[in-house]
Amino acid sequence: MRTRRRATIEDLRTAIQALPRTTRLAMLEGILQEPIIVGAYSQRDGICPMLAAHRRGGRTSLISFARAWDRFAYTGARVTKPRPATARELLVLRTHLEASLLEEETPDSDLAAAITEHRELVSRRREHREPEASSDPRPRPGDPNRHDELHSRPGWAWLRPVRRYDEFAWALEQVQAEAQRSSLTAASTS
Repeated sequence: MRTRRRATIEDLRTAIQALPRTTRLAMLEGILQEPIIVGAYSQRDGICPMLAAHRRGGRTSLISFARAWDRFAYTGARVTKPRPATARELLVLRTHLEASLLEEETPDSDLAAAITEHRELVSRRREHREPEASSDPRPRPGDPNRHDELHSRPGWAWLRPVRRYDEFAWALEQVQAEAQRSSLTAASTS
């Protein structure tokens, strides 16, 4: 469950993302140049962020932003009279405005390009590791690596790790059937 403070910041971010790009640009310019207030459209101490955007060409009548801004600024406050916005409130507003504009400017990631890049990185990593692995004097833990000795023999690595007995029984049946086919083929050719 979201906390009250977090909910109001998320509501503010959602309201900012709903604004048109021109309004967000105008609001960003306005909050940097005008004194901003909370709880009123305008007052002798300053203006609200929507009015600042409106004066700079961002003409939008989106009441959800004004409500989200006031809820964010007055969370936990007992007095709800108009007042100047704090430095923290302005920082949060400016940060969310800039983030929404940057997010819009960045190109969407192309999944195919990301997959290609990943495969290239993996292949480069393998190229770098293979020479090191062959020159490593330390023995591998577990059974000795018999790949060089057995790689030409068919079925030398026939069993994959299994977790259940029924999977093991099925794999064993497959191996026995293949062995029987091989013996029949060998008997018919001789």
